Amino acid sequence: MTAELVRGQNHPLSRIRLTIRISAGVPVLAGATLGDENGRVHGPQWVAHPGAPAVPGVEVPREAAAEHRLAVDLGALPEAVHRVAVFLALPTGSADLLRFGAVAAPHTAVDGPDGTELVSYTLTGLDTETAVVALELYRRQGAWKVRAMGQGYAAGLPALLADQGLPEAADLATAIQHTAAPTATPARGMTVPAPSYAARNPYDTQAPGTAPRDLGTPVDYTHPRRSHGTPPTPPTPPTPPAPPAADDRPAQPVAGDAVGWSMEERLYNQVWGMFEDLARSTAAYRSAVEFADSRLEKELDQALADPRGRLGAAGDTAREAAHTRRTQLVDQARSALDRDLAQLAAESDVVEPALPPAYARWDNPVWHAYRVPAEPPLALRLGDLHLPESVPLRVPMLVRLPLERGLWLDSGPVAAADGFPDSAELRHLAMEAAVALAARLLAVHPPGDFAVQVIDPAGAGAAALGVLTRTGALAAPPAAGAAGVAEVLERLTRRVDLVQMALRGGTPESLPADVDTARQLLIVSDFPHGFDDRAVTRLRYLADEGPAVGVHLLLVADREDAAAYGPLLDPLWRSLMRLTPVPDDHLADPWVGHAWTYEPALVPAGSQIVEQVLTEVARARTKH
Repeated sequence: MTAELVRGQNHPLSRIRLTIRISAGVPVLAGATLGDENGRVHGPQWVAHPGAPAVPGVEVPREAAAEHRLAVDLGALPEAVHRVAVFLALPTGSADLLRFGAVAAPHTAVDGPDGTELVSYTLTGLDTETAVVALELYRRQGAWKVRAMGQGYAAGLPALLADQGLPEAADLATAIQHTAAPTATPARGMTVPAPSYAARNPYDTQAPGTAPRDLGTPVDYTHPRRSHGTPPTPPTPPTPPAPPAADDRPAQPVAGDAVGWSMEERLYNQVWGMFEDLARSTAAYRSAVEFADSRLEKELDQALADPRGRLGAAGDTAREAAHTRRTQLVDQARSALDRDLAQLAAESDVVEPALPPAYARWDNPVWHAYRVPAEPPLALRLGDLHLPESVPLRVPMLVRLPLERGLWLDSGPVAAADGFPDSAELRHLAMEAAVALAARLLAVHPPGDFAVQVIDPAGAGAAALGVLTRTGALAAPPAAGAAGVAEVLERLTRRVDLVQMALRGGTPESLPADVDTARQLLIVSDFPHGFDDRAVTRLRYLADEGPAVGVHLLLVADREDAAAYGPLLDPLWRSLMRLTPVPDDHLADPWVGHAWTYEPALVPAGSQIVEQVLTEVARARTKH
C-alpha cells in the first residue's frame, strides 16, 4: 500500500532501485544532489542536473518539463554518499511563473523496480519559493529511508545549492538554468530573502554556515483537496513594534469553507479537512521530534567517539550543546504545532455552531429549534476525536449514512476508565451512549424511514432505555427473556431474507405487507445474556447481511462475558465498529499511524433535550 507522506515524515525503503516520478503541471527543472553524512555536497560533480544528467547511482532528465522520471540506484552510490536530495526549480526565463505558490502543488512518487508505488508526497504550502527540495533519501544504520522535505527557497536555486555547502552555488545554478533554457534571463523584481524552511529539517532554525531562516510565514499543512481557487496573498511579517496591518492578518475561518453541492456536504468535507490537517500537523511535529532525538543521539556518539573529549570541560560542553540544540528543535516544532492548533481551534469555534443536528453535539442550540427532517442526512456524528498533542481541540467523528457496519459499545473495562472502576457503572454508561446514538438516528431521519427495536433480556438497561419508552419512540416494547430474543431475531432475519430476494429478483415492491420497509436499528443489551446458540447464529447473520438491506446492529456488551463462546464470536467482534462509553485511544489511523482518542457523544447531565426531540419524532411518526 502506498504511504502518503506529510512534510517532515519519513518512511523506510524496501527497494534499492527506484524511480522517482514528478508531476508539476508546469515545466520545472529536476535534479538531485549527493551529500555526505552531514548533508554537505562536496562539489559540482555531486550534483545531477540537465547539463550533467548522470552521476553514480542517479540519472535525471535533460530538460525542463511538467513530468519527470528520475532513476536512482542506491546500491551504485559512492560509499561516502549518505543523502540524495531531489530538487525542483522554476526556469528563470518564464516571466509568468515566478513562484511555486502561483502554480499547482507538485506531486512526487517513489516507485519500485516493478512499478509499484511505495511513497507519495504532495508539496503543499509553497508560496514565494522558486526552488524546493522535494524529497531526501538518506541512509541510517545501513538502511535507506525517504523523507518528505518541502523545503523551499524564495532566492531560488543558488540559495538551495548554497544551503548544501556548495561554494560555487551561484555559478552552478546559472549553468543549470542556461542549460535548460539558453535564452533565459534573470527574472525581474525578485528579492533574495532567506530560505522559507530550515535545512534538512523543517523546524531547524539555522543550518551550519548559513544565515538565520525567516520563520514569519506559517507552515500550511492543508490537504490538497481543501485548496480553493488561487493561493492567498502571503502575509507580510510585521516589523516590531508596529502591529500588522489588517490585510496582513490570516483570513478568518468561515463555516462551510469546502467543496460540496449543499451546505451539509460542505460542512462534512470541512470537518474531515480539519481531521486531515490535525493528523498532518501532528505527524510533522512527531517526525521533527524524532529527527531531533536522532540528531542528539548522533552528536552524543560523536562526542564520545574521541577519548580526549569524553571527560572534562570539553566533553561536558559538547553534550550540553547537543541537548540545547535538541531542545531548540523540539521547541520550534511545538511552536509550529501550537500555531496550527490555534488555527484549527478558531475554525472549530466557527464550524461547531453551524453544524446541522446530525453533526451537532447535544448541547448545540440547533437542537432547541429541532424540526423533523424531510430527507435523511449525509452523515452522522458518533462522537469526537483528539490526539494527545491537540487537547482540548476535538474534531467531530462523522460517518456516512447508511451505516456500512454495525456498532459495538464496549461495556468492559478500558484503559481510560480509571475513574469508573465499577463494572455496573460502565454498563450503564454504555447503554446511555447507545440510547443517545439511537435517539440521534431517529431524529435525523424522516418520519417512517427509521425504527429502533431493543433486546433487553434481563431488563438491565431499563433505566437508560426509559427515555425511548416514555416518548413512544420505540417500534415495540423492549424484548425480554429468551422467547423475546428469539422472536425479534426471527422477525429481523425474515426481513433480511425477503428484502434480499426481492432485490435480487428486481421486484422490491413485491414485499409482503407485514414487512416494515423502514431501516431498523437493533439495540442488544447485556449480550450474550438470554442468547442460545441459535440466537447467536442469527445475530451474526444480521451483523453480516443486515447493513446492506437496512438492518443495523448496536451491540452493548463486554467481550469477556462471551468468552465461553471462544473463537466462534471473533468474526462478530471484527465486523462491528468498537466504541467506548468513556474516552479511549483505541481508534487506529492507517493514514499516518496515529492512535486517536474517541469520546462518545453523550447527553449533558440533567438535559431534557433528548426527551423533547424524541417526543417531536413520535408525534411526527403518528401523523405519518
